[in-house]
Formats: sequence, C-alpha cells, structure tokens
Amino acid sequence: MSASRTPWAAYAALAASMALVGTYVALSKPLVAAMPVPLLAWLRYLIGAAAMPHWLRRAPGEPALDRSTWMLLFWQALLGNFLFTLCMLVGVRLTTASAAGVIMAAIPAMVALQSWLFLRERLQGRALVAIALAATGIGLLALDKASPGVPAVQGHWLGVPLSLWGDLLVLAAVACEAAYVVIGKRLTGRLGPRRIAALINLWGLVLMTPLGLAAAWDYDWSRLSPALWALLVFYGLAASCWTVWLWMTGLRHVPANRAGVFTVLLPLSAASVGVLFMGERLTELQAVAFALALAGLIVATVPPFKRTTDRSAA
Repeated sequence: MSASRTPWAAYAALAASMALVGTYVALSKPLVAAMPVPLLAWLRYLIGAAAMPHWLRRAPGEPALDRSTWMLLFWQALLGNFLFTLCMLVGVRLTTASAAGVIMAAIPAMVALQSWLFLRERLQGRALVAIALAATGIGLLALDKASPGVPAVQGHWLGVPLSLWGDLLVLAAVACEAAYVVIGKRLTGRLGPRRIAALINLWGLVLMTPLGLAAAWDYDWSRLSPALWALLVFYGLAASCWTVWLWMTGLRHVPANRAGVFTVLLPLSAASVGVLFMGERLTELQAVAFALALAGLIVATVPPFKRTTDRSAA
C-alpha cells in the first residue's frame, strides 16, 4: 500500500500509540524506583484486565479463535508484552530515559528486517532511507556514551558497568517490540484491535502472575504515595489498553515495515519526558540523532511529489 493511499487516520493512530509508549517508558522510572519490576508489570496487567473485559467479546462476523490465532496471541504477549516489559523496565532502571530513548530508534530497522524475513514484505527505497536515518541515530549514541551529558548508573556486574547492562536490556526490548509489530500485522487480518489488546493482556497476566505474587508477598505498600498510585493507573491503562488499541488500529492499513518507522516517536517522547520532567540533559549528538529520526518519519509518510508531464505538447 502506497503512502498516498494510506488513510492519514492510520498514521495518526500509529503516531499516538508510539508517543504514549515513549511517555510511559520514561514515566516508569519513579515506579521502578518504588517497587520491584515484576510487581509493577503484574499490576499493569491487572489494571488492563479490569479495564477491558468488554473488549473480549467477539465482534459480528469475526472468525472464532483457532489454534494458529491463539499461538500468535501467545507469542505476541510473550515477546511484545512480557519480555518487552521486563527488559524495558529493568533497562530504564539502569540507564537514563534519554539514552534508552535513543536506543529505541533502532526499532524501525529491526521491524524492517523481521517483516522481510517473516512477512515477505518488500523494502522499498523510501522505507530503506527512513530506516537508515534511524540506524544512524544509534551510531551517534555509541559515539556519545562517554559524554558527561549522559548520566550513568554507578556500579558493575561481571565487570560490565550497570549502565551498559541497561542499554543492552533496552536493545533486547527493541527486538521484542519489532516482533510485536510483525506478529500484530498478522493478527489484524483476523481480529479487531480491541479484542487483540484484551487477549494479549490476559496472556501477559497469566505469564506474569507467578512473579508478581512472589514480589507482592513482602512488599511494603506504604511506599506508594497517592501520586505514584495515580501514575501506576496511567501506566497500566496506557501500556495495556490505549497503546495496543491505537497501534493495532493503524497497523490494519499500513505495511509492517512502514509502520515500524513510527516507532521513532517512542524514543523522541521518552527522551522529551526525561529532559522536561526528570532533569536529564540532551547532548548535541542526541539532538542530531532525534532530528534524523524525525526526518526518517517524514520520508516514510509524506506522499512523494508527482511531476505531471504533458506528453502531447512534446
């Protein structure tokens, strides 16, 4: 499907979804400082399950769930929800929101690779240019790691700085998010966006419950202030309901490799929150990386200029 034929509402849904993901990724830092990651992830799924029971109903004309669809839902929940959540929350705890944001700019390239491998989607020139721009941002981050403008978490594990472990975990989350996009493209041909959101949240709840119960057993709940409870509810609704529904809505009309370009809004919004509300400072190289990411988004979505030629006058 060409950019000129894609409904702009689909682009808006994809953009809103990734902007929300970046926002809650950055805002999760106060939450992971106040509670264990498995407990936070479990509460996120509980909040989503409480908010979406009516989304589980099958829409008129929608096919029944077969074994293949159930497996797709399981893999999307395992990779795109369960493992993505654990890698992202632990990674953000060890690194900075802005550094994590720039690493997430690798998602478009990862999505393009996986969509080519598993969906057999062709990589057109505009998509390749957009992906290259996002990948360049990752290279700039690597050059910028020694900059004093990027605060680091102190300490080492196995001889490796904890901040680097955080970066690697965020990179693992990139691979999980790309799988989420590719699997979601297959699911949108079978189920509605709301039902997909509700079903993968239930799978995530099943996977996380043992870890969540263990973490909740001796947790001091007095550590959660009213402000943190409010942030927790926002995190749960955004992560489990709103972002999945918006993403699946847009993905129904956009090829996976082109939709992947919209994930550059995740690092942009995550870093913006880190800079505006958490006292982090954006270095010059990071600013250039984000400018490249935005340029890639424009290349992927703006319809190409069509030159009209009056051949009869020739």
